[in-house]
Amino acid sequence: MRGVNRVMLIGNLGRDPDVQYLEGNIAVAKFPLATTETFKDRAGKLISQTEWHTVVLWRGLAELAQKYLHKGSLVYIEGRLRTRSWEDKEGNKKFATEVVGDNLIMLDKRTDGTHHGNHTNSHGENVEGFSNTDIPPMGEPSQDLPF
Repeated sequence: MRGVNRVMLIGNLGRDPDVQYLEGNIAVAKFPLATTETFKDRAGKLISQTEWHTVVLWRGLAELAQKYLHKGSLVYIEGRLRTRSWEDKEGNKKFATEVVGDNLIMLDKRTDGTHHGNHTNSHGENVEGFSNTDIPPMGEPSQDLPF
């Protein structure tokens, strides 16, 4: 039986995307994304819980993130979980689980009037959308991120 590794998140960037270029001029963007759930406890008090996710975007999506996203941007990210491991300077094994995005929809309202591929969200509002399927494949990305 095959497994499914799919993640869908809507949240706000915790800081501007950090974009670096690997050998062959391949762009890689990395940024924290905050998702917040709000619910009422038994006493009726509103409780908010925020989770932080590390998002990694490759190639064209990384360049779009660098150009259009900033701290606080509201985005929809769809992708898969990837866990990587390494040893630190003291020889301790470290792990990081990241969301490798392959679909990005900007949910902020546009202010400059430019368009890059309109989509409609569930509220009927126009949003900007980009996908790795719009970008020609360039082989499998390296498992070793530079940051």
